[in-house]
Amino acid sequence: MSLIIDFIDETEKVNDDDIKIVKELLDLAARLEEVEDDSEVSVTFVTNEKIQEINREYRGKDQPTDVISFAMEELGEGEIQLNGLDIPRILGDIIISVSKADEQAAEYGHSFKRELGFLAVHGFLHLLGYDHETSEDEKIMFSKQKEVLDEYGLQR
Repeated sequence: MSLIIDFIDETEKVNDDDIKIVKELLDLAARLEEVEDDSEVSVTFVTNEKIQEINREYRGKDQPTDVISFAMEELGEGEIQLNGLDIPRILGDIIISVSKADEQAAEYGHSFKRELGFLAVHGFLHLLGYDHETSEDEKIMFSKQKEVLDEYGLQR
């Protein structure tokens, strides 16, 4: 199982090992969720300022956040779903604040790599339709996150 992942580092602070871990985690999550081979996702690493701008524009919240996902499979008003075409599944975009990941790693007492991996998996599960708006949904989503991180070996 392998995803096609487009990595963009706007911060120039993410190293090859960080990207390797995120790729392996997303591939593992895709395998566990039985996502089709060669499905596509983008992961962009940004600053707090950039994610605050995105958060303000798309969510109406004028503050930095740790991760934002934009699922391509959510249909907008008037859009129709195309089925049966021989095209790759495009899951969407994950945007991670590297600064926020670093802050939260220190706050929670674990490594930057663990926090970065957590945020990537969290964003990926959002692309697949998982959410945490209710306590029941949160329990499901967070148990899936834990399963992926534990299987990979990135415990707190």
